[in-house]
Amino acid sequence: MIENLKGVYETVNFKKQSGIKLYLNDSLTDYPLHWHTPIEIVAPEKGHYHVTCADRDYDLNEGDILFIAPGTLHSMSPEGEQGSRAIIQIDTSTIRGVRNTDSILSFISPSFLVTEETFEKELYAAIRFFIWRIKVEYNGDNPFFEPAIYGIFLNILSLIGQSKAYKEKIITEQCTKNREYVEKFLTICDYINEHCAEDLTLEEMAGMAGFSKYHFSRLFKQFTNVSFYQYLSQSRIHNAEKMLSSSDNSITVIAYKSGFTTLSSFIRMFKLIKGVTPSEYRAMYIGRSPAGIM
Repeated sequence: MIENLKGVYETVNFKKQSGIKLYLNDSLTDYPLHWHTPIEIVAPEKGHYHVTCADRDYDLNEGDILFIAPGTLHSMSPEGEQGSRAIIQIDTSTIRGVRNTDSILSFISPSFLVTEETFEKELYAAIRFFIWRIKVEYNGDNPFFEPAIYGIFLNILSLIGQSKAYKEKIITEQCTKNREYVEKFLTICDYINEHCAEDLTLEEMAGMAGFSKYHFSRLFKQFTNVSFYQYLSQSRIHNAEKMLSSSDNSITVIAYKSGFTTLSSFIRMFKLIKGVTPSEYRAMYIGRSPAGIM
């Protein structure tokens, strides 16, 4: 269900102390056009659904698995008088540092459909099994359900990376010399993740990759599905999340240690990406009462 919708932007209410939400939905109501920051996995268990993602239309049947990339405008409507589907939403910011993850997420964008008829049989069966495992972990009593689910999700991404569709994409890139670009941008993304607190500029990163800033900007967005500065902000917010959950530093100190030049810009960007302020994040996920930001 869409619990918090402002315009077309949905703020996802994750399960407490996690970046994950799962629910089984048997409502026959339409989901209006909306977008959110986590990736979404839609897996019909009964009935049929029509989904529009960006400019792509899908008619989902039982057993199909649709991946909807972060930031993708999409809507959904049931077809028939009954149905149910599992909807899994996962914040991908916590795994951005895992090598090659960005490339697979970029391949998925804006959406990617896995079906028993069109996907390799063994890979399809494995993905179905892992989705079942996510449901078991989410609804169980394991206090470490979040790392367990993220591990399962990374396995799913790995299976997509092993698919014929993804390999064909890589072969095409190799034939057009884009493979070199992939390797360069993997290195660039790793560098940004490691140095996000520094004063990185578009010109500096373009020079490191050996492109003009205009060519770099276009290729970078093709590779990551976001602009350079959006990616940099996401990396800085991810860095801030770790400090909020593992240190007693004030919000102000964390803002500057994360690479933001002003406290207001940090709070604004944190809320845009995470849906809550840094103080609210610390209160919800660490169990502390929101205190002053100084």
